[in-house]
Amino acid sequence: MNALNSFSSLKPDTLITNPIGDPVTASVTVPAKASDVWKVVGDFGGFAQFVQALESTDVIGNGVGSIRHKRFKEGGFEVVEQLNSWDEEALAMTWTTLYNNLGVGKLWASMTVTPVSNISSVATWTIIAEPTTDNPMSADEFRAFLQDFADVAMSNVPKLFS
Repeated sequence: MNALNSFSSLKPDTLITNPIGDPVTASVTVPAKASDVWKVVGDFGGFAQFVQALESTDVIGNGVGSIRHKRFKEGGFEVVEQLNSWDEEALAMTWTTLYNNLGVGKLWASMTVTPVSNISSVATWTIIAEPTTDNPMSADEFRAFLQDFADVAMSNVPKLFS
């Protein structure tokens, strides 16, 4: 029996680790109750409602631990993510990227909704990410890429309620 076939030589491991870096945050004020906004931005499988670059989103499983496979309209880009936490009462969720071909090595993100009044709320998307080692972008370009993507997506959320 060789080492690959011997359980005694195997140890728990994972390729999933949290990224290190400053967060990118995109927030928008939405003219709607927080619970209504959460139904949109808190829908792990529903990001195509406001991320217009998405062609499709498939979710495998339900709740925490479920997997989301996003396909983009252009470039053959794909992202696979795992839902880490989801709290309907707190209006908050987090997820981690497991695979992508966008040049993002590690990514952790959160989505939250905070009530401002009975008819207004703030939706916030926070991203912490690291580029892949072969990503040609500078650190500033990578950060700008993330910020622009999040800003454009979040700018679509208030339009869904007007």
